[in-house]
Amino acid sequence: MMVNNKKLRGWAKGYLFILPSIIGFSVFVAYPLLSSIYYSLTEWSGYDTPRFVGFDNFKYMFTEDPAFWPSVRATLYFVFLSVPLSLILGLLLAMLLNKSLPGIKWFRTIYYLPTVVPSIASLTLWLFIYQPQYGLANSLLRLLGLPEGTWLTSETTALPSIVLIGLWQVGSGIIIFLSGLQSVPQELYEAAEVDGAVRWRMALHITIPMITPILFLQLILGIIGAFQAFNQVQVLTGGGPNFSTSLLNFKIYSDAFNGRMFGYSIAEVWVLFVIIMIFTAVTYRYSNRFVYYESDNAR
Repeated sequence: MMVNNKKLRGWAKGYLFILPSIIGFSVFVAYPLLSSIYYSLTEWSGYDTPRFVGFDNFKYMFTEDPAFWPSVRATLYFVFLSVPLSLILGLLLAMLLNKSLPGIKWFRTIYYLPTVVPSIASLTLWLFIYQPQYGLANSLLRLLGLPEGTWLTSETTALPSIVLIGLWQVGSGIIIFLSGLQSVPQELYEAAEVDGAVRWRMALHITIPMITPILFLQLILGIIGAFQAFNQVQVLTGGGPNFSTSLLNFKIYSDAFNGRMFGYSIAEVWVLFVIIMIFTAVTYRYSNRFVYYESDNAR
């Protein structure tokens, strides 16, 4: 079938409009992505010419690198501890801040403030709070007559202490939960009150099921963010003590810029990417068991 000139001009205009996006995707996404696959198969210090070594980087990572598996364990521990706690605390605070009380806007602002503070500044503040001798945390414990905490100086308490800092910054999650809570139809609560339902039953059978799409979104974002945690370790512990807080993202940075093993660190990046994809895919696969969409009833 012959294509007339009018159609050809229309196609040319269409491709011309999407050309900047194609160029941007090719230069800033596709090329770095494909290049990283190649560099992950090389021995490269970042300065010399990359030497192709095949899958030796991955073989060394899984079988010989003494710091890799401890980093994976620390990362998984961090994810499984920080994500649920952040979700629960964010939801509870959002439910409290969803009340119609005098001055509630001020409280919402106060809870959101830690989120807008630059990460490095807030972490420096927490470094002072966790200081063993003169820090605020141990000073309060001494004042209350309680035993002092080891915080960042012990292998057993360093990572939980970092998780605690993450809970201080649940403000952005609270805002998202608030938007979900305010979208729940009030008619459901009124009908429940007529049936004599108490508050906790309303929360359990109305509020939480209605906001499960928000919970699912927060869960996915939380998992991805926790796997990529870096600033806390870099500022507070440097991976110590004894590599107990050496999360995988921090190890990648350390191998690249301190060890000058860029090829190896890029291989680690791909492993971290695969781990995140597996967790995300599994969560998404089973999301239909706990996420409720109103559109499901309309089908």
